[in-house]
Amino acid sequence: MLLTITLVISGLVLFNLLLLKYSINDIERSSKSSKNKPVVLKPEVEVKPIKPIAQTLAPTGS
Repeated sequence: MLLTITLVISGLVLFNLLLLKYSINDIERSSKSSKNKPVVLKPEVEVKPIKPIAQTLAPTGS
């Protein structure tokens, strides 16, 4: 039984490796990196001031 399980798992691993080897799609990639640059939609970033903590907390009464 252990031999059967070992053979089945080995066969599945071999089959998977064969599928991986022969199913690779060849994709032509251009060497120019200018096409892959990200598009900046909002170049300016607004910095909002941080509110003091004392103004945002309610009084506890203690």
